Amino acid sequence: MFLVGDGVEYLAHSSDQFDIKKQMEMYLESGGTLIACGTCLAIRKQESGKECPAGNMEDFYRIVAENDKVLTF
Repeated sequence: MFLVGDGVEYLAHSSDQFDIKKQMEMYLESGGTLIACGTCLAIRKQESGKECPAGNMEDFYRIVAENDKVLTF
């Protein structure tokens, strides 16, 4: 999963009703990977970390090239 825009702030939007953090933990535990746009993090004055590691356009391209389906929203 490659997070862009507001998506890099997913932890700030987690709540009891919409437990985004728990869903992301389940995704990662099932073998999923997570990369956040480094520019999007920088604009929002966030640092790369375990829960939201920074990537770049090369990472984004690799994800698109290696997979047969891409979902954006």
